[in-house]
Amino acid sequence: MATRTDAPTRREQILKEAARLFAERGFHGVGVDEIGAAVGISGPGLYRHFAGKDAMLAELLVGISGQLLTGGKRRVAEAGGGAEALLDSLIEGHIDFALDDRPLITLHDRELDRLRDSDRKLVRQLQRQYVELWVEVVREVYPELTEPAARSAVHSVFGLLNSTPHLGRPGALPGRAGTAELLHRMARGAFGAAAVAPGAAVVAPEAPAAPGVAVVAPEAPAAPGA
Repeated sequence: MATRTDAPTRREQILKEAARLFAERGFHGVGVDEIGAAVGISGPGLYRHFAGKDAMLAELLVGISGQLLTGGKRRVAEAGGGAEALLDSLIEGHIDFALDDRPLITLHDRELDRLRDSDRKLVRQLQRQYVELWVEVVREVYPELTEPAARSAVHSVFGLLNSTPHLGRPGALPGRAGTAELLHRMARGAFGAAAVAPGAAVVAPEAPAAPGVAVVAPEAPAAPGA
């Protein structure tokens, strides 16, 4: 979604507007005609692309869980700079999702239970795989963490990153680059804090900025992945 550079297809346009409207007004507060109007086609015309609103919701929630897992696997496969760099890359990828696909975070929190059992189970399966991918990398960077502790830390960091829908009005936030850098520092700080033995003195290391993100004043979500 957020990584596409080519023009979206009509199907993708429909999904984007459906996500926005569902997040703003709730699944039952939006009609097919309204989704169609948002993309310039008649409500009945949507049925050439989707069987109905339930199908749209399922594709949105299953789709983003699958995309997060695929993106994480790609980053692991392409990693060439060791576990630290890979963890930074995973964090950067999840931040892109958290900043660019906020309606999907809201949808996941509010509408996941509306999916059919089979679709909901698939979402959970994809999310578990995504979590375990992170757990393995986190334990390479912080070998003192037990597997359960690393898993808890990953879930906590997802909760932190997936908080973006609650950060306030878009105009009140500093800016995308600054927010991405702030979230990245907070994620690394959370993992570092989790790795500190109880009672030990905490010395906060200088957290690296997200690869490719300039360090500027902070600008400015479990949900998918949690």
